[in-house]
Amino acid sequence: MSSVNDALENARFTYEQHMRTCRQCHADAVPCAVAKHLLRIYNLARRDRLRATGGHDMPTA
Repeated sequence: MSSVNDALENARFTYEQHMRTCRQCHADAVPCAVAKHLLRIYNLARRDRLRATGGHDMPTA
């Protein structure tokens, strides 16, 4: 399960780093195509983690 957590953290870090450094995202005030793709990867990794933990790891509001 460590690899699932690593994938999630890597996807989150990559997306957040892109959002901080992408000139197009800042100039247009909307995510660029790369940001949308990275967010999709992050969401898939998050979904995989939930499946791996049986959904017990869901944050509560």
